Amino acid sequence: MPVNDQSLTPNVLKTDVMRHLTFTLGKDAPHASLYDWRMALSYAIRDRIMEPWFASTRRTWDEDRKRVYYLSMEFLIGRILEDATINLGLHEMAERTMAELGQDFKAIVGDEPDAALGNGGLGRLAACFMESMATLGCPAYGYGIRYEHGLFRQRFEGGQQVETPEDWLSQRNPWEFDRPEATYIVGFKGHVETRDGREVWVPAETVKASAHDTPVAGWQGRWANTLRLWGAEPTTLFDLERFNRGDYTAAAEPETLARTLSRVLYPDDTTYQGKELRLKQEFFLTSAALQDILRRFKSGHGDLRALSRHVAIQMNDTHPAIAGPELIRLLVDEHGLTFDEALPVAQECLGYTNHTLLPEALERWATFTFGNVLPRHMQIVERIDGWHRRTFPARPHYVGIVKHHEVRMGELAFIMSHKVNGVSALHTDLVKANLFPELDRLHPEKIVNQTNGVTPRRWLKMANPPLARLIGETIGEGWEDDLDRLKGLEPHVKDQGFLGAFDAAKRQNKVTLSNWLGADCGVKVSPDALFDVQVKRIHEYKRQLLNILETVARWQAIRANPDAGWVPRVKIFGGKSAPGYAVAKEIIHLINDVAAVINADPVVGDLLKVVYPANYNVSMAERLVPAADLSEQISTAGKEASGTGNMKFMMNGAPTIGTLDGANVEILQEVGRENFFLFGLTAEEVMKRREDPDHARKAIEASQIMQNVLQAIAEGQFSPGQADRYHGLVHRVWHHDYFLVASDFDAYLAAQAEVDAAYKDRARWLTMAALNTARSGFFSSDRTIRGYMKDIWGVESALQD
Repeated sequence: MPVNDQSLTPNVLKTDVMRHLTFTLGKDAPHASLYDWRMALSYAIRDRIMEPWFASTRRTWDEDRKRVYYLSMEFLIGRILEDATINLGLHEMAERTMAELGQDFKAIVGDEPDAALGNGGLGRLAACFMESMATLGCPAYGYGIRYEHGLFRQRFEGGQQVETPEDWLSQRNPWEFDRPEATYIVGFKGHVETRDGREVWVPAETVKASAHDTPVAGWQGRWANTLRLWGAEPTTLFDLERFNRGDYTAAAEPETLARTLSRVLYPDDTTYQGKELRLKQEFFLTSAALQDILRRFKSGHGDLRALSRHVAIQMNDTHPAIAGPELIRLLVDEHGLTFDEALPVAQECLGYTNHTLLPEALERWATFTFGNVLPRHMQIVERIDGWHRRTFPARPHYVGIVKHHEVRMGELAFIMSHKVNGVSALHTDLVKANLFPELDRLHPEKIVNQTNGVTPRRWLKMANPPLARLIGETIGEGWEDDLDRLKGLEPHVKDQGFLGAFDAAKRQNKVTLSNWLGADCGVKVSPDALFDVQVKRIHEYKRQLLNILETVARWQAIRANPDAGWVPRVKIFGGKSAPGYAVAKEIIHLINDVAAVINADPVVGDLLKVVYPANYNVSMAERLVPAADLSEQISTAGKEASGTGNMKFMMNGAPTIGTLDGANVEILQEVGRENFFLFGLTAEEVMKRREDPDHARKAIEASQIMQNVLQAIAEGQFSPGQADRYHGLVHRVWHHDYFLVASDFDAYLAAQAEVDAAYKDRARWLTMAALNTARSGFFSSDRTIRGYMKDIWGVESALQD
């Protein structure tokens, strides 16, 4: 879709909308619902993506360009309609067109459900990367699973998280195209036979992976790539013989297996059945993608040993780590290469992005489970491990892929990749020093850094129109795909007129959010209060517990002296806990219980409010991020790989309160110490502090404020009718404080006092906020993707020609 296509006028777009309303949806205007209008507009906008999508694909084929294939269990793409109009340059035209048809454009885009294809930063990063690859003209496919219900829809009952299925596919998805011709068989279980001297896998279970394609348009519609999601279908639709014998449940088993594979993201793996399902999902995604990649390659090339000259495959975390063994299996068992030929081919194609230092997130499968579900791959994994041991005889005995009856997917991904990357400078150093130190010594050039980024088109241009307009008025247009241009705002930060306009843009967003919080959550908040926001997956290392403990301390202090000149605060939380993560769910319950007490306290009044909107997703983030005054990035140092929420908040003019963890380190470098509220132990100090088994008790005994907070919780002040509700959580802080909440508590309190002092000085605060925006250019995902293209994938932009 060329943006300068003069044939597209509001009248043409109006005609297209009415055509789809009539002939695609079968409705006339007087009887059309909001859903009908949204679908008609979506189809009309989708039509405009077809030209660049087809043109990009044709050019990639004609010029035999190398493609990137991005494998991820999550693609948290959010709503597509408004994002597409922004990138195609059609936002104002679409808004005007729908107004002329008597429709509210904002209501229409708000009616679109969020695609339930992810949970947190991992999936949103994948979505930002897909958009940036399209913006930069990097030929690419994203591969994921078309989850029927996604993670889950979160609601609260009595303050507790309750999980219910997402229903985003209960309505037709106007953005996807079914590709029944792109269907592959994926097997599980069974046994391995030797035939004519070759190993042959005979699966006991099979499903079909069916492709569903969504076009991803880059900025100004100059290039478009494909997000291909796999839906699972039964290879045998229905066992009529069993049904006729009266065994109705068994007759439906093939369909049940298939639907289960693409039904839920991250099924609870506290049971053996859950573990097996997760492994099957990961293999389902990976095998279907690799079969598709090889089919595409073979249609234009002959020698599979040249695969890496045309194919770059990126594994987004360890979920697709089975790609190494599966690619070898396909090359050897299906295409006739020897193992010694296939191994380097696979390694030259594969890259691995590590996203976590948490051992539980690196995935280790019991050899029984792995061998039972994937018997041929168990053989290949052992052969890869044996090859690596022979190739590196100095390898320590404790280093390897198969150890202690486990298959270690992190080590497998590392060994099977030509490059391994961390996602922030600190994280990459820790990957080298703490996670894979011996492998790093054996492969000294393999680990590289690619600090994460976020797309400014969605997270600034679309999510924050008031600020985006101010930026354009101040430095001119064209910053959307050249975010370093935001540095041009710096000279204006000294101008009171600019700061006043910056303040007005922030307040406009805060008023909008205040109205939504009142309507959606029933909590009335003042837009003049400081909006203090922590939104992310609920996990102990992210330390939502530290935040709510400080909130209780603030409440106690206000009650003790309500006339002390407090800065009014609105504490906003958001995020989901994994269904089986008991401690995280207990923290959610505590946050909601504390909110109920504080919000009803007449002594505190508007000086402190706590709000926890349920079911945090991309669309909610697009409300919260532009309105935030303060960005909470308070993870235990050494645990957060990067974070991307911290970048979104910074870009939207919210200073960070945080530890030296993940990309906070680089944010601090970019924005300057005077524009960042730093506190807490460093990663080295954290490791040293844990050497003292009494570190938590000592920290609590040294802090009367923390003792008071824990005492109030333990006495049941926030759980009337069940005084002992949080005894386990309080005991955990006293005696099992692995994430050092107690050790960092007083420093966090002091940093929050600095926040109050800065916010009272409006000129200082606005300067800090504006400089955060002005210095956020480094955190564009365009910069990140350029790094991947150069350092890992060896791919050139098609738009540079």
